[in-house]
Amino acid sequence: MTQLRTTLVQCDLHWEDPETNCRRLEEQLGDLDSADTDLIVLPEMFATGFTMNSREMAQPMPSSSVVAWLRDQARQRRCVVTGSVAIEEGGRYFNRLIWATPDGELVHYDKRHLFRMAGEHERYAMGDRRVIVELKGFRILLSVCYDLRFPVWLRQQPSASAPFEYDALLCVANWPAPRRHPWRVLLQARAIENLCAVIGVNRVGEDARGLGYAGDSMLLDARGEALIDGGNGETMLATATLDRDELETFRQRFPAWQDADGFSLMDTPDVTGDLS
Repeated sequence: MTQLRTTLVQCDLHWEDPETNCRRLEEQLGDLDSADTDLIVLPEMFATGFTMNSREMAQPMPSSSVVAWLRDQARQRRCVVTGSVAIEEGGRYFNRLIWATPDGELVHYDKRHLFRMAGEHERYAMGDRRVIVELKGFRILLSVCYDLRFPVWLRQQPSASAPFEYDALLCVANWPAPRRHPWRVLLQARAIENLCAVIGVNRVGEDARGLGYAGDSMLLDARGEALIDGGNGETMLATATLDRDELETFRQRFPAWQDADGFSLMDTPDVTGDLS
């Protein structure tokens, strides 16, 4: 398969109320299943909002009701469902992006860059590895919100045999409305500089601190052009198709990757899950 049907879920969130959020998301998704999409993307901390109450709100990974809900949704809808959750594991707390597959498999990425302006670095532990998953012929690099500001972490790291590590960058967020311009620009920049599609999902509404969120969820091609643009402040459920053949054609016609600067990020290995 060379096409990836991708659904962006732009929604409001109830503050620190996992049960209500999961129920409302299930209602918003309706009858959406594998007949309609291959991948459903939810916002960052979709069950709680961007809470810094990690000790009170984080659920243990083995028994998390929210992770169980994600797994159940993936099984019932027969497609991948992903979004980030506050997780406790080994006495540490993580802002963890969960990738749930229809066969019950879970892959996770722990947010690397913690938003210090909200004290996230004091409430959660930093992730130490990049994670690439595979679905329908697309290799997808996972990321969460503030990661988007750090291009080195997200940069393609080619090898002699593979000029591209990944074909799409996925970023889930709770990105506030006062900074909506950087969100939109950075999504486009990451697509253009990495010659990849970008899947960006952000929430709408207002949280318990009175902070508003504009949405602006986008599905972008490698030119940085929008296949989906969620716009400002509206709840949205939208699906569009990424085509890998079109991506490869563009990469060959505009081979900027051949002039990229070599670099080494770190010694920690990437993790790749074959979920095609």
